[in-house]
Amino acid sequence: MATAVTLDPGFVPPTTAEELLLLPDGMHGEIVRGVFVPMPAPGTLHGVVTMRVGSYLHVFVEERGLGIVTTAGTAFRLARKPDTVRCPDSAFVRAERVPSPLPRGAVEGAPDLAVEVLSPSNTRAEIDRKLAEYLRYGARQVWIVDPEDRTVSVYAAGGLPRFLEGDHVLDGGDLLPGFALPLARLFPAPAPAPPEAPPA
Repeated sequence: MATAVTLDPGFVPPTTAEELLLLPDGMHGEIVRGVFVPMPAPGTLHGVVTMRVGSYLHVFVEERGLGIVTTAGTAFRLARKPDTVRCPDSAFVRAERVPSPLPRGAVEGAPDLAVEVLSPSNTRAEIDRKLAEYLRYGARQVWIVDPEDRTVSVYAAGGLPRFLEGDHVLDGGDLLPGFALPLARLFPAPAPAPPEAPPA
C-alpha cells in the first residue's frame, strides 16, 4: 500500500534534474514527466537488502574494472523537456559509458542495470512504470527485488522475464558474465517461528 507524503504548503516542487539536487536534507523523490514524486523512507529491511545487492555488485564490478555501481539517491535523467529522473536503489554503468569526470548532478541516460528493491510504499503500477521507463530509455537489465517474498524478477531488454526464489542464484547474464549471488545471501534469514504452546 502506498504511503502518502505530506508536503509543506510553501514547498515548490522540483521539475528538473538540477532542481531535484537542491531538495532539503531528508527529502527524497523522483521526477516523472516534469512532476515531482516524493519518496517516503523505505524502512530497515529495504535498507539491508539494498546494501547487500549493491555491495556484491560493487565488489564484482570494481575487481574487474567493468564500470561503476551507484547507490540509492543517484539520479539518472532518462528524458528531458519535461524531465524524467529516476533514482534506482542500485545501478551499474559500463566503463565505456561512465562520464569523465563524474558529474556532480544526474547521470544522463539510463543505467545499464537498474535495481529496484520494493518497499512498503511501492505500488504495482509504480514499479511497472519504472520498469518500462528503464527499458525504454536503454537499460539492458532491470532487477526487481522483493524482500518480503524473498524473490527477484529479472527483466532484460528484448528477452523474457525470469523469476527467482528459494535456492536460485541471481546471475548477471550477458551484461555481467560470471556474477552469481545466491538468494540466501541476499535476504536476511527469516525470523524463526514462535514455539508452539504446550497442550493444555
